[in-house]
Amino acid sequence: QVCACQVRATGKMYACKKLEKKRIKKRKGEAMALNEKQILEKVNSRFVVSLAYAYETKDALCLVLTLMNGGDLKFHIYHMGEAGFEEPRAAFYAAEICCGLEDLHQERIVYR
Repeated sequence: QVCACQVRATGKMYACKKLEKKRIKKRKGEAMALNEKQILEKVNSRFVVSLAYAYETKDALCLVLTLMNGGDLKFHIYHMGEAGFEEPRAAFYAAEICCGLEDLHQERIVYR
């Protein structure tokens, strides 16, 4: 679950990704959650969100990430006029994804 949040002291907006501890344990995903946190801490890219803060509550692990305005790609595919994109727009998004993957690979990170 991801939602927008705001730091009271500064007013800066972030995205907060909440990972439920019960669900992580049930799926034996402890190592994957820790790996995600470490990768997000390490990445510094205009094309990949980065970790600003991390904390835990009794029930959840919370990753506070840079906020990427504009919505996700699925939203744009299905809710911005007719489903799909014209080729120039698709090429633009594909180029941004490639740039993000290149930044990950430069850090010796392979994304699944």
